[in-house]
This record gives sequence, structure tokens and C-alpha cells, in this order.
Amino acid sequence: MQSFLEQVAQEVRSSKLPLDKTVFVLPSKRAGTFLKTILAKTANATFFSPDIYSIEGFVEEISELSFASHTKQLFTLYEAYLEQTWERKDDFFAFSKWASTLLQDFNEIDRYLIESNSLFGNLAAIQELNHWSLQAEKTEMMKDYLSFWNNLDKLYNRFNDKLLSSDLGHQGLVYRIACQKLSWYLESNADSHFVFIGFNALNTAESTIIQEVLKKAQARIYWDLDVYFLNDEIHDAGLFIRQHKKEWSYFEHNELKGISSNYLQNKAIKVIGVPKNISQAKYVGQLLNEIQSGTSIDLKKTAVVLGDESLMNPLLNSIPEEISRVNITMGYPLVQTPMASLFDQYLNLYLNRTDQGWFHRLLESFLSHPYIQLTLDFEEENKVNSLLSYLKTNNYAYIGSQKLRYLVNSDLSEILFLDNTPTPIQWIENCQALILQMKGVLQQKNDSLGMEYLYRFHKVFNQLRDVIKDHQFVNDLKSLQSLFREVVGAESLDFQGEPLEGLQIMGMLESRNLDYETVIITSVNEGILPSGKSNNSFIPFDLKVRLGLPTYKEKDAVYTYHFYRLLQRAKNIFILYNTEPDVLEGGERSRLIHQLLTDVNMKPFMTESIAAPIIQPQVKKEEKVIKDQHLLKLIKEHATKGFSPTSLTNYIRNPIDFYKRNLLGIDDVLEVEETIAANTFGTVVHDTLEELYTPFIGSNLSIDKLNGLKNSIYGTVQKHFSNSYLGGDISTGRNLIAFNVVVRYVENFIAMEIAELEHHKIKILGLEKSMKTILEIPGIDFPVALKGKLDRIDEMDGVIRIIDYKTGKVVPSQVEIVEWEEIILDYKYSKAFQLLCYALMFHKTEGINNLESGIVSFKNLVAGLMSFATKESSRSRTKNREINLETLGIFQEHLAILIREICHPEIPLLEKEV
Repeated sequence: MQSFLEQVAQEVRSSKLPLDKTVFVLPSKRAGTFLKTILAKTANATFFSPDIYSIEGFVEEISELSFASHTKQLFTLYEAYLEQTWERKDDFFAFSKWASTLLQDFNEIDRYLIESNSLFGNLAAIQELNHWSLQAEKTEMMKDYLSFWNNLDKLYNRFNDKLLSSDLGHQGLVYRIACQKLSWYLESNADSHFVFIGFNALNTAESTIIQEVLKKAQARIYWDLDVYFLNDEIHDAGLFIRQHKKEWSYFEHNELKGISSNYLQNKAIKVIGVPKNISQAKYVGQLLNEIQSGTSIDLKKTAVVLGDESLMNPLLNSIPEEISRVNITMGYPLVQTPMASLFDQYLNLYLNRTDQGWFHRLLESFLSHPYIQLTLDFEEENKVNSLLSYLKTNNYAYIGSQKLRYLVNSDLSEILFLDNTPTPIQWIENCQALILQMKGVLQQKNDSLGMEYLYRFHKVFNQLRDVIKDHQFVNDLKSLQSLFREVVGAESLDFQGEPLEGLQIMGMLESRNLDYETVIITSVNEGILPSGKSNNSFIPFDLKVRLGLPTYKEKDAVYTYHFYRLLQRAKNIFILYNTEPDVLEGGERSRLIHQLLTDVNMKPFMTESIAAPIIQPQVKKEEKVIKDQHLLKLIKEHATKGFSPTSLTNYIRNPIDFYKRNLLGIDDVLEVEETIAANTFGTVVHDTLEELYTPFIGSNLSIDKLNGLKNSIYGTVQKHFSNSYLGGDISTGRNLIAFNVVVRYVENFIAMEIAELEHHKIKILGLEKSMKTILEIPGIDFPVALKGKLDRIDEMDGVIRIIDYKTGKVVPSQVEIVEWEEIILDYKYSKAFQLLCYALMFHKTEGINNLESGIVSFKNLVAGLMSFATKESSRSRTKNREINLETLGIFQEHLAILIREICHPEIPLLEKEV
């Protein structure tokens, strides 16, 4: 099938136009590249290439102005703003928040040749009505606000004058000046022929220029539209061209050229619903693989059109390796590159630095950035991970620049981690130095895409440096951040490839005038195609309609045209949409799909389906680990070294936890404690009590002795906080509260002991005593040990007591049992299990046959010592707290059952629901 550009080229050839004196004007540079190639291929002899312009290039040629960059416009507008007579003016940071919207409105005003005095007068009147008040006198804020709107016309004129003085203009201004200079341009090019190709929606300036050229010069225009849409009075795809045909005087005597009738010819259209955006990218990869391997479809005549251009990266990662030639024809937003987040994080380091230094999370995020990690690890393998591990091990919640430079020990650290906050120019120069450092690494790694990112940001920083040196109002990092984000948000990374070879990947606008046999369109959802009712403008909707400015309605018609234009000549069409609506990423499937599905003329070509998810969700199954020889060896080694009460209760709670934590040694990830963790809190309490009570080992406690400890509590707690909470700050916030809670816990515990000494005699026998004993387990042919640490062993009124400290809350029911079987089956009784383990170890080591074992809960001190006890029934109030040989014998039997289960080769480790 003949493409639109081939059709135009053929007609131009047959009309004998002198190509060397012909000026072709198209909507985009890319379409011009294709036209030039087609003209060259169809030539029978050599010829001078004609002038081929995009519409923007054409108006630049006419106006003799250049387009100002977004940054230049922003700074020029702020200069013009400062020159106004308003008493109260925003600083650059505040100004940048609303300036882009104003620039967009100024651009629209000029592109549509709106009389600015009338527009700004109406706009000021509307704002006056909106802020009408019963008060006779307006407040200062109201006066300032209305003054802004009343003087907006002066700001607009001053802004345009300043740009023109430098032979620059924003897009709208260049268009307006081109309209003014058009007659002179046509006189200067009187012997030229003009051919306009493939336009649809035109702003007033474009429409004026094209009509004037058609009227006064040798010119013609070709429209890329199917007769099916032209003749349908309500179809948005033909909305603008029907308007042009009706309103332009040129068409009173000339027919529309370029109109085709391909849309209703045989084609295959598949509408496919795919869950989530990433799955769409994966599905496209699957389609391309099928096309590559088993169909007659030619990849050279295939285009993937991204409705949502942020899908480019996942799509590139989904393209089959067998497809060797891929061309990207779209500007990838610079803000979406990983390099953008690197420099933004670097700027955030200095914007969020405190007197204590950098907060660890901010620093960890920056150091973990792929490009920083790549650069530092290139100097020394695994450098970043070692540094982060050091910070976590030493619990640095905050770290200063000097310490950080010492730890990083790299030329890069001298660039990144400064003692003082840099000025905007210093920060930019540091970024340039960082780029040079990374350049060498990326060249060594042969990372061509990373090098492209670097070069683009090198240009951005050069641009920023030049404008900041010329303008003194960007004098702090906060304003620089706003400017940096504005610039990066407005810039794109232009991929340079071969537009005439291989699979083509493009955005919707890049597809203008181009035809492909196979088209894959993604993200055809409401809010994306079309983009919806976004209205980023200071001009109200009604005023836009009154003055002929475009609204979301015209924008929707533009997208409708581009969508259907892609379908006109295509033979194989795949339309993908996200089946799971997302407020931020588009809603339900697009109205364009509904329109297709309800078109009776398209029914024979249509199929609709919901694709199975690319990643099938897995139903959670209980984990099961079979005991192979390696695992049995691990169990044997662990048993020989010694089961701890905690490891055994881990098994009772969930055998998989026991497997991962105690056998494989996989524990919680090491992290910096911003606030003191529960285990650190408990360690401080244990260590404090051990130090305070150690002098009393082997002697009886007395009230005087304990009263003498009170003055030592604060300092001892402080000491052990420093030892256990490395690098942690306990002077403020939650940590200060935690410190005082520990002090209060210890004070209350000693007070409880003093109260007990009024009625009892207590002798300290041991503190933090480590024990290990060998168990005889019938049926196991290797030694099994039980080990643990007893927090305190004392004697009260002749009864030996083993006391375990708990900083969490424990209640008596957790240490009292009725049925012995439950102690190895129900984790609820883990505290009772631990107490019996301690009693058993003490009995086997010291030969004591009668004793008590209990818990002191610092969150429940009022309960005193909660001793292990057995009861005849759950309602019984009679409790037996004595642990004797009979009790220990029963416990040993159940402990043996538990250990045999752990060691049995035929019993797998089964996950329990916790």
C-alpha cells in the first residue's frame, strides 16, 4: 500500500514542480526526513535537494528570530517582573512556581494572535469579581493581588520586548512576528513553490500564514485524512479539516488534496486488555517475539507507539534479543532518567543538612544511587556496601562532612561532601566535576546510554551556569532547586538513530504523516489517550472559548485525529490498554476504543480480548523444607553447640523461622537505629542491673545497700546507653524519653526490692551466668546440648530463685500451665518453656533439686516475680510454684519429644501460620 508521503511525492513529481525551488513544510522534522528519502528513491536523475522545513523551522525562517530556551524565557520574564511597579514581589523561588503557567499562556496568546489588551482587561475584571468584598476598603493582600492582574498586560509587553531585543522569542512570539513579516518573505521568495503537507489542527498564526501563502504564492496543500472521517460530520478525526474546508477562501476554488480511502480496506484490529503498565511492555515484547519468529509481518514496517511515553524504559528491556535493529523516535523526558534523580538527591543533601550533619537515610539513598555506587566501587570493590555497613554497625543516625570524607577516602568525596553549604555556582561546578569523574568510569564500562545522559546534563549545567552568572537573583540552593527542576522537566533526551531502518518506537506526535503496515499502540486509556480535562492556565475556560483559544475539547480532537490516522493505512493493529484503572496513570479504557467497537463498518476487522497477566499471581502456600543431608548436618552442628531456649521457642512458633534464623543464620537486616530498638532497650536494662548488683554477689541484700545505688542509676544507664546505642543521640526526642524510661524502670525495680527486704531475706548468688548442659535424648546418637544465660540467681528465705528480666509486658497466665503437652505445641507458653529450660540447666549444673523460676516484667512490676506454676485446671486458683525432680522429669520428657522432632530426618520443617 502506498504511504501518504509516497502519494504526495508522486503527485509533486507528476506536476513537474522544480524541486530546487520548492519549499516543503511539514508538521515535524522526522516527516521531512522521510519525504527527502522518498524523493531521492523516486528520482530518475540527480537534483538539488529542496528546502524541507518543519512548521517551527519555517516560521523561524520567516520571522528571522530564534526560539528562546525555557530557561532563557524564565529569567527574562523574572527580569521583566522585577521592573514592574508592584510594591510586593515574589523572590525567584516563589516566582518559579507559577511562572511556567504564565509563559504557557503568553505563548498561547501570541500563537492565536489574540489582542492582548482585550484579554488582560477581561482577565483583570474577572479577578475583580472573584475577590469582590463587602468591605469598603480592600486589604493590602487584595490590593497586591488585583494590582498583579491589572498590570499583567505591561508585564507581557515588557517580556516580549526584552526577548525581541536579543533576536529571540518564545514560540508564540516567533509565530506572531512571522505573520507580520510574511509579505516581505513572500516578496523575497517570489519564484519559490510552497507545498504544505499533512497538517490538521492549526493555531491562528499557522492558519494565517498558510492561507496567505496559498493566496499570494505558488502553493498547494495536502491533507492526510481518509474520506471516511471527512464525510462524517460528527467524527472528531476530521473536525479541523472540515472546518478549514468550510472557512478558508482557498477551498472555494480548490479541492482538498491528499484525501484517501484506505480506512475501510481489509485489516486486522486487536483490542487487548493487559493488567498494569509494566505488563503492557512485557506483552509488546511477546508480540514482537511472535512477529519476529513466526509471521509474515515485516519489522521494518512496524511501529510501537507509546501513549504513555514513560513506558519506554520497560519496553526497551522487554524487546527480544533477536531484534537487532531498533530506532527510538521520541524525546525521552530528561526528568525520567536516573541521572536526574542523582543530581536532585545531591542538591537535597545540602538543603536538608542539619547542625549534626547529614541524616543517615538521606545519605544512604545518595550513596546507593547506581551511578554513585558504580563510580566509588570502580575505585575499590564493594566500597559503598562496606561504608553503609560501617554506618549501620556504629549506628550513625547523623554524620558530618569531615568524618564522611575520611570514611569515603576518595577524590570524589572532596567534591561531594563539603564543610560549608555551596553557592549555586559552586554546586554547579561540583556537578560538572562529578560528571567528569563519572565519564571516565562509564567509558571504561562502555555504558553508551549513561554517557548520553552525562553529555545532556553537562549541557544543562553549562546553560544554568551561564544564566546564573548573568542574573544575581538565583542566590540560594532552594531557588536553584526550583530552577533545576524546571529546566530538567522541560528538556528531553533526543535519541539519534536510523529512522528508516528496523523496528520504530515513538510517541503519538512523532507518528504524524508516517504510515506503517503494523502498529502497536499502548496505554489507550482515558486520561492518557486522550489526556483529559487538564487546564494548566490562568485564563478561565469561558474566556478561552470566547477568544478562540484551545481548550481540552480541541486537544481531545487532536488526539483522536492522530489515533485514527495511524489506523488508516495499517494492516495489522494491536491496541493495548490497562485493565486496572489508576487515578494517576489513566482511567478506564479510552473512548477511542469504545468508538471503534461500536463502529458497524469496523466490526468485520475487530477482535477483543483480555490478555492473561504476564506475571501470574501465586497463591500463598505453606513453606515446606525437606531435611536433606546438608540440613541434617546443620541441625546436628546446632544441637552439638547447644540449643538455646529462644531457638527452641522459635521452632515452636514456626519451624521455618527456626530454619532461617537459627540454622541458616539469616537474621534481621542491619539498620541504623534512629530511635532505640526494643532489643537495645532490653540490653541497656540488663547491663545496668548487672553492674549495679555485681558488688553484692555472694552476700545478702540490705535496704541501705540498695538505697546507696540510687545515686549511681543515672550515670550507669547513661554509660550503657553509650555502649549499646552506638553513635545514637539520646539528648532529644524519643530517645530521650527511652533513656528516662530505663532510669525509671531501674529505680522502680530497686524500690520493689527494698519493699521486699522489709519482709524477706535475699541473697544474690549469680548474675548473667552462662550455662551449658548435655542432654540425654533417647533415639539420638549424637550429643545434644542446652545452653543459655541466667539473668539472676538468688535465694529468698532459703528458696533458690532463677529470675529472668523482661522489658516487655508479661502476665502470670503466660508462665502457668495446665496441660504439659501445650508447652511444646503452643507458643503462648514460650515464657514458661524458657523458665523450665533455665531451671533444668541449673539443676544439672549445680545439683539443686528444688527451686523456683520466674519473670520480672518491667512493664508489669506491680505483679512482682511471676513464677512458673502448674495448675490442675485453667480455673483453679491453686498453683504449685515449686520446681522439683518430678517437674523437671516431666519437662525433660517433653523437651526430648521436641528435640527428636527437630532432628528426625523424615519430619520436614513445615511453616506455621503466625
